[in-house]
Amino acid sequence: MPPEQQDTLDNPIDGIAKILYADTDPETLTTLEGIERTVRDKMLEHVSPKVGVFLSAALLERPLEEHEP
Repeated sequence: MPPEQQDTLDNPIDGIAKILYADTDPETLTTLEGIERTVRDKMLEHVSPKVGVFLSAALLERPLEEHEP
């Protein structure tokens, strides 16, 4: 990914991380396992569905002949 695109992603990602951290029980962040589980759960609950919708919408906007079988 070009540096300009990475820079464009960094600010919103930092903001998302702060929001998700503020919405997290500190007790879940006391072990590496807890941190990994919490990050995965937060990503699956809040972030992945939005990315999935975006990717699905982008796919639907492509002409039918561009779709792979």
